[in-house]
Amino acid sequence: MQDEHRHLSIQGVIFDMDGVLIDSEPIYFEIERSSFDHFGAAVTLEEHHSFVGVTLESMWQHVIDKYQVKVPLEEILAYHQQHVMEKMLAHAKLVAMPGVERWIRWLHEQHIPIAVASSSPRALIDLIMEKTGLGAFFDVRLTGEEVEHGKPAPDIFLAAAERIGVSPANCLVIEDSRNGVQAAKSAGMRCIGYHNPGSGNQNLSKADVQISSYDELWTLKDKLPFENVAPDLPRSV
Repeated sequence: MQDEHRHLSIQGVIFDMDGVLIDSEPIYFEIERSSFDHFGAAVTLEEHHSFVGVTLESMWQHVIDKYQVKVPLEEILAYHQQHVMEKMLAHAKLVAMPGVERWIRWLHEQHIPIAVASSSPRALIDLIMEKTGLGAFFDVRLTGEEVEHGKPAPDIFLAAAERIGVSPANCLVIEDSRNGVQAAKSAGMRCIGYHNPGSGNQNLSKADVQISSYDELWTLKDKLPFENVAPDLPRSV
């Protein structure tokens, strides 16, 4: 971990969802490319990868402005979100990332509060939490819809820290996107960059530590400065 944090304990962990808890980014990419074609926006693959971690509103507003799409933002979002929900509901194999449940269970045993902070809409977060079985572990779930500025702004991580009752300087974030890592660092938090090939070629160089699997993170857990907190810490959704 970086020098400014080396004397500070980790008292809470905040997870991004897509590409971190579930390998959902390839599914979104397929749906988004179909939506880009539907609305006549010739978005390149490189530009598309740059949207990982940002809210749908931000992505589509950029596309509307750059490609002069004449359809209102609200209509595009409704069309896109309907297709995402239909695809995810019908998907037979939505499973958690390998090794993540063991890591989460260990955090619970240590009484470390955790949260999900995702740019995805609330309905999609709840759907994925239910289908993967991870919902039982996450009482605190934050969406980009609940804060003023989405990633790479720090708003969602600062709100998550407040919900779990932990100072930002004592929080650890796990992120798979350049935008998410930037948001975590701007929030004054430590960040683990998770290299997920399904999230595209993401520059995670600003992360304090970079990993490629939860097995790799498991081997590091005893080297990270975790501090147990009271098991009766108030938690709210």
